[in-house]
Amino acid sequence: SFGEKPKLLLHACCAPCASSCIERLKEFFEITRFDINSVTLEKNRIDLNMMIAQITDEFYPMLSEKNLTVDIDIIEHIVMFADSDKIARVFDNLLKNAVNYSYENTTIKIGARIRGNKVIIKFRNKSDVISPEKLERLFEKFYRADSSRGTSTGGSGLGLAISKQITELHGGTIRASSTVDYTDFTVILPYINAEELTDEQLDF
Repeated sequence: SFGEKPKLLLHACCAPCASSCIERLKEFFEITRFDINSVTLEKNRIDLNMMIAQITDEFYPMLSEKNLTVDIDIIEHIVMFADSDKIARVFDNLLKNAVNYSYENTTIKIGARIRGNKVIIKFRNKSDVISPEKLERLFEKFYRADSSRGTSTGGSGLGLAISKQITELHGGTIRASSTVDYTDFTVILPYINAEELTDEQLDF
């Protein structure tokens, strides 16, 4: 248990930014949980179009602060078979990252396409170029490409690591690329058209 002095120290450190401190603790415990090999995915039907739209709506206050807009480009209706809570966490992390690092008064683009037995989801934003050396480390735990940013603006460095682990749990991959024009985060997941699955096939 904590002694009195550590309690006071913890309170002093977290009081100015209690919400961000709590969020970082939640992320820390979550990535610890994903490190355990026994994590079970609870897969179900996911309407990707609806999920992306709902997550985007939740970011309206953050988008407004920087006068950002979001352009969703999903031509077809995509219904996936995956763990909805965990996949939503991936998209939430990627959109939060895009908002944090985007230039003001720009547009974040979110697109998705089916390519054979894969579904590709891309988050694109206008930001500073990320060097190849930093790109290689983006998905490491606690790594932040812009170390000059505080955790209140640049994040804890756990969101992308969590996203990578969730994506890999689904048998997919996640990658990042950066040019002078934009930065891309691309998620590639196995695609099974959940609309074609019967309830019996979904029950196991």
